[in-house]
Amino acid sequence: MSQALDVRDLCKSFPDFHLNSVSFTLPTGYIMGFVGQNGAGKTTTIRCILNMARRESGEITIFGADNVTDELEIKQELGTVFDEIFFVASWRVGEVEKALHGFYKDWDTALYHDFLKEFDLSLDKKIGDLSRGMKMKLMLAVAMSHGAKLLVLDEPTSGLDPVAREELLDILQDYISDGEKSVFFSTHITSDLERIADYITVIENGTIFYTGTKDGLLEHFSIVTGSTDDLTDSVKDVIIGVEKTRTGFTGMVQSAQVKALPASVTAQPPTIDEILIHIAKHGGSHD
Repeated sequence: MSQALDVRDLCKSFPDFHLNSVSFTLPTGYIMGFVGQNGAGKTTTIRCILNMARRESGEITIFGADNVTDELEIKQELGTVFDEIFFVASWRVGEVEKALHGFYKDWDTALYHDFLKEFDLSLDKKIGDLSRGMKMKLMLAVAMSHGAKLLVLDEPTSGLDPVAREELLDILQDYISDGEKSVFFSTHITSDLERIADYITVIENGTIFYTGTKDGLLEHFSIVTGSTDDLTDSVKDVIIGVEKTRTGFTGMVQSAQVKALPASVTAQPPTIDEILIHIAKHGGSHD
């Protein structure tokens, strides 16, 4: 299986934060959600992928090419969407193509205008007058009009109303439908992951906690509950992010460890939200 994106042992240090040997791969033709609480390292990782921040060590390859030494060639095949639009507010939609098409050797004017029509974007509308959802659609139209095979998105659905989010997710699923394109997007909205993600990478405190298929993540962990008497030292040793109450506890364990717990402890499948909450409570460590 070919890899659209391969990050190996990525390290980047700041005075108060470190990316610690971050590694994950996104196979071609799939969507990967990149999740973690604010400050976990999502945006720093994306900036390193785009060579907007220089990695200190490790490797990042996009379609097998190094993201630094082959940067100009790679960025012809990359489309990016951030949580804020960077086009000039006084521009009209029709002026965006004039400013950008010269940067891309495979810019497709007909395709761009097809997207504008599909997304109901008027050429005469000023950028500053667009709703947040329409701004996201405009950035996607640009990103998908020059032959990009990998979309990298940083919190694209943040602040969108439910209808706009649903439309954007539909666009992403249509984009990868030919099996040759891929999407890597960070988000804190877990319902988006449940809706379209094939793979999920969880980052916590600059360290990868999990990377793999979405189904694998949900199968790997279980939410357990029990009484105060059930919370023995041996149980505490395997629980991730325990929450204590007056009468008992709730926590998360690796599903393989459920059989070793007392019979009075109940287990059930987790949601992605529950997994992220317990990871955050535990501090991100994972054996």
